[in-house]
Amino acid sequence: MLSQLPKQICPRPFLKWAGGKSKLIPQYVPFFPTNYKNYYEPFLGGGAVFFYLQYLQPTPAILTDINAELITTYRCVQEKVDDLIILLKEHQRQHNRDYYYYIRANPVHSELEQAARLIYLNRTCFNGLYRVNSQGKFNVPLGRYDNPKICQEDLLRLASAILVTSEIKQADFADVLNYATTTDDFVFFDPPYYPISNTSYFTAYSRNSFTEKDQKRLRDICAELATRGVKVMVCNSDCEFIRQIYIEIGFNIHRIEAARSINSNTKKRGIIYELLITSY
Repeated sequence: MLSQLPKQICPRPFLKWAGGKSKLIPQYVPFFPTNYKNYYEPFLGGGAVFFYLQYLQPTPAILTDINAELITTYRCVQEKVDDLIILLKEHQRQHNRDYYYYIRANPVHSELEQAARLIYLNRTCFNGLYRVNSQGKFNVPLGRYDNPKICQEDLLRLASAILVTSEIKQADFADVLNYATTTDDFVFFDPPYYPISNTSYFTAYSRNSFTEKDQKRLRDICAELATRGVKVMVCNSDCEFIRQIYIEIGFNIHRIEAARSINSNTKKRGIIYELLITSY
């Protein structure tokens, strides 16, 4: 299937995702392990690292996320991409301001319709955010796009081809302990970042914020995986709390230069630093 796609199409996320790693991958490359046979990503999001690594070194993968709508969307891309493309073309045909708010306000029932709705909203909302209110309703306003790319057919077909050997399911990140057990396994964690300002939770897509307790629980899971010989990579904000909890378990800390692009005030966008943390 991959051989039938245009050569100029490179694998990359089919969703825009706050905190996505596409632009950081060149800095990650020196730290990716090369000798592993199974890949695990418990905070799937846009999946930029997964798509990059799978294109270079295809391996069996288990992809999970707590976001049920996101997982439904990935499964539909994996298993029903032709039908999904048909629905997305219809969204693209009807798209305007009123249509956006109508779709946003009205949930759908079938998994295929849910997947098309999520992709449509993602491609047309402000900055590609996924954010819900306390009732679990998507509440991101319409973005300012003249001609949003709602149905990227070639990209979706390539994603479907790459996902074909992956297991995709909704799960808490701790679920990875049931699978990653040996030196053949590589786990990449991209959790909600530890807040370093009062507005750091702006990109959260769960009704329940990722607390300091959750960060320590993730750290403990990383420590357990490392004792099994599993190769673990974690990214997070560059702050003393995150540095300290991983130094305590003997992990290596690498500083990565990133660009802050999600801020309504363009003057507050610019270069920031993040951490890339490895067990090896």
